[in-house]
Amino acid sequence: MLRLYHFALSPFSRKVRLSLAEKRIEVELVEERYWEQSADFLRRNPAGMVPILRLDGKNYTESTAICEYLEDLYPTPELMPKDTAEQYEVRRLGNWFDDKFYNEVTKKLMNERVIKKISGEGFPDSKNVKRGAKRIKYHLDYMAWLLERRRWLAGDVMTLADFSAAAQLSCLDYISDVDWNRSVAVKDWYAKIKSRPAFRNILADQVPGFPPPRHYNDLDF
Repeated sequence: MLRLYHFALSPFSRKVRLSLAEKRIEVELVEERYWEQSADFLRRNPAGMVPILRLDGKNYTESTAICEYLEDLYPTPELMPKDTAEQYEVRRLGNWFDDKFYNEVTKKLMNERVIKKISGEGFPDSKNVKRGAKRIKYHLDYMAWLLERRRWLAGDVMTLADFSAAAQLSCLDYISDVDWNRSVAVKDWYAKIKSRPAFRNILADQVPGFPPPRHYNDLDF
């Protein structure tokens, strides 16, 4: 069985978990308190980041690389299109959420509200929280613009781009930082992806000291 070292509210861990679950690949989940930077953890990944996938005696890191490696090993169901132009769009949007969205929104909200408390780093920086709360509006509007023209974020079929976005938003939804009333298109997209069996275990996540809001695992939110 595969083993995934992860943290429940890491969007990059969630992206890999969604890919594994969508492909119905059994995996053992091992929670990793990555901020503690234990010697064993750093031996598995000197970069000190989750997720880490243990497969055939080797450690694989970096969520996008892991997901594309899984796509090669387990091509069904397909999460990366065959057409090169469509592949580009999936990768472009995946990078948008993994990099731009994460740094402008998730890092400022999740790290300040949750990670600092869990890791004992102190109190939230209100300026970062305000910046994150402001920037998420821009990103939700961009998603709405895409979804008014496409069935899914990167085109007419669900891809890794959708999992990249859903992983970020599901973490923020856990701490009630997403205004689902801002866009009907985005809310409908999230309801659609949230109702997939692949999302089931993620919606069951619980982080001690941080109970999710009532709507978090409600499929008809």
